[in-house]
Amino acid sequence: MTKQVLLLPGDGIGPEIVAQAVKVLDVLNTKYNLDINMTEGLVGGAAYDVHGHPLPDETLKAALAADAILLGAVGGYQWESLDISVRPEKGLLGIRSNLKLFANLRPAMLYPQLANASTLKPEVVSGLDILIVRELTGGIYFGQPRGIRTLENGERQGYNTYVYSETEIKRIGHVAFQAAMKRNKKVCSVDKANVLEVTELWREVMTDLAKEYPEVQLSHMYVDNAAMQLVRNPKQFDVIVTGNMFGDILSDEASMLTGSIGMLPSASLDAHNKGMYEPSHGSAPDIAGQNLANPLATILSAAMMLRYSLGREDLAVKVEQAVSAVLDQGLRTGDIFSEGMTRVSTSQMGDAVVAQL
Repeated sequence: MTKQVLLLPGDGIGPEIVAQAVKVLDVLNTKYNLDINMTEGLVGGAAYDVHGHPLPDETLKAALAADAILLGAVGGYQWESLDISVRPEKGLLGIRSNLKLFANLRPAMLYPQLANASTLKPEVVSGLDILIVRELTGGIYFGQPRGIRTLENGERQGYNTYVYSETEIKRIGHVAFQAAMKRNKKVCSVDKANVLEVTELWREVMTDLAKEYPEVQLSHMYVDNAAMQLVRNPKQFDVIVTGNMFGDILSDEASMLTGSIGMLPSASLDAHNKGMYEPSHGSAPDIAGQNLANPLATILSAAMMLRYSLGREDLAVKVEQAVSAVLDQGLRTGDIFSEGMTRVSTSQMGDAVVAQL
């Protein structure tokens, strides 16, 4: 049965990098019997410019009907003055909440060919392979009440509410423990239970949940210590599970251990492994339209899509092997370039992966 894939190129470098992933998917469609139909929609600033909203009804309808979504990036300087309710990022949040994409998987894996690209010493990061599991539809980003109010003295006060239910914590916990069972069977739950009651509950629920996975070793760490340990000794971690805000911060920190955020994919999944796949980086408006961006994170996001939503582990492995082979050839976009390597453009990198396939 043909699977439906919705392409949302978005803003900035989004269209350029998604185009390279489409090249890869086209090869898989024709050569390896990947039975998918790809359609395209507008989201983010591009959608606002046409429809006056970052998530038009037709895009949301297409997203709900799709088996998987491949997103580029959203946002840019030209939309920063908009009201927060219609900024490009609201399109992304709208898809996550409407599709109930509660589990964000953010791998941070260092390709051996890029060991010298990291700002940390090679011996600290060599062989790094971490998976951060971030809860994506709860926590302080979605908690109510929220807003800006004026106090009696005339001063304005902003407020957000950090909320998690036991059900939400268990749900993301299961994802983390199940992932660990396929890896090195270690989960580190990150919280701030010494200060925040909501994460005290988080810790209690994770501890109870661990009883269902006796083979997995569970540890707990405060978020400030976790941030330090990611730089001091990142290879102590296997799977990290945490809430929305902490996960947002820690996953970006972990990404830079690998030398470039341009290498890192991500997946956002619902309870049935339907998902949205996107590179971990942003829209990089400063280099948009210049054929300079690194498309490998988007291509690797497409590999995650093959693995989790399309049920084609075999093709996911082929794509990942092709990326590794291209790095073996010494091909590098500007963000991962070093002396002695061959600098290539966005489209040239995409072509090189296609050639390997």
